Amino acid sequence: MYLCSVFRFGHHFGTRCHAGEFTTSNHTAVPVACLPDQASALLRLKGSFTASSSSISAFRSWRVGTDCCRWVGVQCGDSDGRVTSLDLGECGLESSGLDPALFRLSSLKHLNLAYNDFNESQLPSSGFERLVRLTHLNLSTCSFCGPVPEGIGSLTNLVTLDLSTNYEVIDLLWDGYYPSLHSSTDYVLDEQNLENLIHNLSNLRELHLGVVDLSNNGVQWCNALATRCPELQIQQPSRGFYGGLPSSSIGNLKSLSALEISGMGLVGQIPSWAANLTSLTILRFYDCGLSGLIPSFIGALRYLRELVLGSCMFSGEIPPHISNLTQLQILLLYSNNFVGNIELSFVANMPNLIALDLSRNNLVVTDGEYNSSLTSLPKIKVLALQNCSMSKFPNFLRGQDDIYWLDLSKNEIEGAIPHWFWETWNDIMFMDLSTNRFTSVGYTSSLLPIHIDKLFLDNNMFEGYIPIPKGSATVLEYSNNMFSSVPSKFSSHLAVVVLFKASNNNLYGEIPLSFCGGTSIQILDLSYNNFTGSIPSCLMENVNGLGSLSLKENKLSGEFPDSIKEGCSFAALDFSGNWIEGKLPRSLLACKNLEVLDVGNNQISDSFPCWMSTLHELEVLVLKSNKFSGQLAQSLADEKSKCAFPRATIIDLSSNNFLGPLPQHQWFQELKSMAFRDPNTSLVMQHELPNSGIYAYEYTAAVTYKGRDTNFAKILRTLVSIDFSNNAFHGSIPQAIGQLGLLHGLNISHNFLTGPIPSQLGQLRQLEALDLSFNKLSGEIPQELTSLDFLTTLNLSNNKLVGSIPMSPHFQTFLNSSFVGNDGLCGSPLSKGCINTTTPKVWSHHSRKKSTDLMTFLFVGLGFGFGFATAIVVAWGIPIRKRS
Repeated sequence: MYLCSVFRFGHHFGTRCHAGEFTTSNHTAVPVACLPDQASALLRLKGSFTASSSSISAFRSWRVGTDCCRWVGVQCGDSDGRVTSLDLGECGLESSGLDPALFRLSSLKHLNLAYNDFNESQLPSSGFERLVRLTHLNLSTCSFCGPVPEGIGSLTNLVTLDLSTNYEVIDLLWDGYYPSLHSSTDYVLDEQNLENLIHNLSNLRELHLGVVDLSNNGVQWCNALATRCPELQIQQPSRGFYGGLPSSSIGNLKSLSALEISGMGLVGQIPSWAANLTSLTILRFYDCGLSGLIPSFIGALRYLRELVLGSCMFSGEIPPHISNLTQLQILLLYSNNFVGNIELSFVANMPNLIALDLSRNNLVVTDGEYNSSLTSLPKIKVLALQNCSMSKFPNFLRGQDDIYWLDLSKNEIEGAIPHWFWETWNDIMFMDLSTNRFTSVGYTSSLLPIHIDKLFLDNNMFEGYIPIPKGSATVLEYSNNMFSSVPSKFSSHLAVVVLFKASNNNLYGEIPLSFCGGTSIQILDLSYNNFTGSIPSCLMENVNGLGSLSLKENKLSGEFPDSIKEGCSFAALDFSGNWIEGKLPRSLLACKNLEVLDVGNNQISDSFPCWMSTLHELEVLVLKSNKFSGQLAQSLADEKSKCAFPRATIIDLSSNNFLGPLPQHQWFQELKSMAFRDPNTSLVMQHELPNSGIYAYEYTAAVTYKGRDTNFAKILRTLVSIDFSNNAFHGSIPQAIGQLGLLHGLNISHNFLTGPIPSQLGQLRQLEALDLSFNKLSGEIPQELTSLDFLTTLNLSNNKLVGSIPMSPHFQTFLNSSFVGNDGLCGSPLSKGCINTTTPKVWSHHSRKKSTDLMTFLFVGLGFGFGFATAIVVAWGIPIRKRS
């Protein structure tokens, strides 16, 4: 059975798809069977959707020869056998476009296709005008783009029109792990003339245009709605509006019950005409540029059930008249500039309140007067108090036994978590206590007496055993604490865990075999601990779908288990910073989806792994600081398929014992991702976690320079780098490197390279760092290097270069440390002048727009001196919360 459901607060317009058990009211006696032409149109529509488990479930009852009036999602009139209602909303269907067969159902009154995927196709330009009886049209979040068809504006019977995208969703897994309205898409519908669209829609009561592009309508949209749609009760305007909200006749819509406005282009204050909307039950201003105080008239909107003032620039204190809203169920005031002290007891006058978010303001939140016998406090389900300057654990929670979403992160709460806290609930969906000053979990047993689906205790000072919730969770985050032990035999509590992250703790001993029993773990991060012993063979077998494994910076020894099974799902492996010996496991060839492999800083003795070239997804290969030896890919001409890495964007072989000439020209020509960027790949290196409730797991990087590591939160695919430094390569620099046009960092320093610097390196227009120091290069510095506009770090020191240093304005920005140790070089910035030569030609060129890539910011902002190296160290983390 397929079950599709989206968690929401507030109103939901449309139904959920429960294919397989859904019944409709027409499944009683139907006087007239479905007409053949109606069944034919429906079957053609069915055929336009991609075959999948979702479509099989949704259309299970849609069989040829049966009465289409009895098909799930279909209803007919009582007398003529024509379809009057079609509801395929939220069935997870996919299609390349809306089939015109739909418009043969001319008797339709209700049409719901919401929350299916039409793959950024355009709505048919004609056909909607044939659905003259239509009263309810819901095309919400269908991935349509382009113009809104004119025919929709001719449907004079429309009562509800929803063309919005992804609005009214309370995002419980992202956007900071707090309940917030979320809407984003790169593909949107647009309406150039809203007045024309609604000119004849005088019966309209609900209008949802969230994310529809109305930017060409100016402020006329407001008057158009007020004059053309006098019956309007629910209005959800689009983003794209700019300037102040107009002083408008929209205030005359006395029946309006819901108003939602967002858009960073909106400035000014909450408009005074909103005071006239006395029937409002929902008022939302969010993701906008509005500012100023909360006006006093808000307290007079006594029917309000939901008030959202989020991610804008509202300021001042939260006024006491908010407490007058006794019908309020949802109060979200997150991410503004509110100031002052506020006591949680202010909610006592709001008995219906179920969601409260005061996060990310300049507030100081305290308990206020608390009395355990105070029965007037509402039973809150969602409480978000992130970054609220709280210094004490809130006793307010003692009476809140209905909470299933709690965020107290980024506060200043110290000491132990109260014992009563763990016994207040049986189940909680989400709990975030991260980034505080907790020292103790406050519970004697390592097994907590509560079911928690997602638990975040990271960035505190917890010690002792890692606590495990009763039953099983999907996300467990314990990083950056002082935990020293993992409970033994806890595999039964890992049954559905997707992410287990305990990096940067004091965990010691051998890695528990219990992790091999986590049948759903996709991310396991135990980096930066004190684990010893060898890597468990069962962990490397990877029979359960583990995608990312990080054991970086421990004290692991022994050899890699060569036990990886066929069908391996590893996408990222990081074993760097250990004492691992032996060879790379050849069973890695089973990991066809491997994108990142970092085994740097170990004791591995092996040859260059040409055999890995069959891993066609490999993008990052870090072998630095080991005992690799031998020549590098010299047999490519005869065995091309065995040593090509076309997807690689970072290759770090530094500080090994490689010798012989650098790879042949053809080897560099095969580094296609360093020459051409695939526009269909994402900018951020990450791998998706399908069906996990987590969008992606992003990799991070540390760039080493001057003996220091700088960590970056993510690796961009614009970070393209080659590091062959500190080996024993000899011979010339291959000219083919000049074809790698996306290269940002090239380091071949500390080798025995001879011959001239290839002029072809001047073709590396994106190059930002070039280090050829400590070799035996000869000849003059190619004038072509002066055309590298983005080059901010250059080190040619300690070679046998001769002649004058090019006098381009760009080259004059480099220090003499870039050129010292070349006895034959002369000219600025060296103190040695050039004699018996003509005045060197000053090279100039048109400057290009400075790159905004990661490497540009790094090199320009920090600067590099003598002996620069772009040694890449790959680590990883997960962006599951916005760290504001």
